[in-house]
Amino acid sequence: MQMEKKDIRALSKEQLRDFFVENGDKAFRGNQVYEWLWSKGAHSFEDMTNVAKTTRSMLENSFVINHIKVDTMQKSSDGTVKNAVRLHDGLVVESVLIPTETRTTACVSSQVGCSLDCNFCATARLKRMRNLEPGEIYDQVLAIDKESRLYYNHPLSNIVFMGMGEPLMNYNNVIKAIDMITSEEGLGMSPKRIMVSTSGIPKMIKKMADDDVKFKLAVSLHSAIDETRARIMPFSKNFPLKDLREALEYWYRKTKSKISYEYVVWKGINDDKASVDALVKFCKYVPCKVNLIEYNPIDDGEFQQASEESIMAYIKALENIGVVVKVRRSRGKDIDAACGQLANKKA
Repeated sequence: MQMEKKDIRALSKEQLRDFFVENGDKAFRGNQVYEWLWSKGAHSFEDMTNVAKTTRSMLENSFVINHIKVDTMQKSSDGTVKNAVRLHDGLVVESVLIPTETRTTACVSSQVGCSLDCNFCATARLKRMRNLEPGEIYDQVLAIDKESRLYYNHPLSNIVFMGMGEPLMNYNNVIKAIDMITSEEGLGMSPKRIMVSTSGIPKMIKKMADDDVKFKLAVSLHSAIDETRARIMPFSKNFPLKDLREALEYWYRKTKSKISYEYVVWKGINDDKASVDALVKFCKYVPCKVNLIEYNPIDDGEFQQASEESIMAYIKALENIGVVVKVRRSRGKDIDAACGQLANKKA
């Protein structure tokens, strides 16, 4: 039985150099191939035009490059570009290019499906099928960077991990992908332009702080009342707000990096004064800003967008204590599936 070939991008540069030496070639050949894989985004060994054909054949016999393929691309009237990204095993995730007048942002996925059970999210209705590999995460960014250059004449400026999946449940692969995205041997993007959004896993937030990461942190909060948050995000019963608060205080002590809270206001769920007061109190613990997000309903169930009056009550109360508040309107409404809400399918 033929052994399954390993994805060559799982090898470090040092391992690639060793591979060539062990096969009677020069170590520098590993540097060449590494550059093709990451900086130039080669999809096949045949793309590596400055590598001898015999060497390319040897690589073909030993490895694969499990690159992604943008299966379908949709462009909204507001300029948003949504990619259905097919992986090497036929599974599909979503990535999104979100343009503004001054920048373009990539929203990328970290898992096929999701490990968590947020009741308002379509992705949570899919079982987690697997984690994405570092190269698959990197490829999403590379594809959106190319689209940014094609449609908006400038390189990608920001990345948010807010697509399918919980990034901190695929921590090692997400960190490796970010290392390559920020490396001069990869895309050379500043980590300050990257934001990782989590549903709030205290242990992993502390680990990020201990690992001295340089990217920004966002937390999907949605309520600062434990009972309400558990109704919205049932898994949070295992991570009460006092534990989350402690982890965020630890994060700020170690990193001095302000936290962004992602917060949707739903009618009849968290649009009352008690919810506003609880968020105001929670925002006093750690320097932060709040993004109030317009909800894109996934059905006619209990989660429906709250009134503008309810949104204004949050804005007024938060601004009164000096917290910066932004209202994020839903993008790409005229095309299928919002970021993080793509039903998975196989060919």
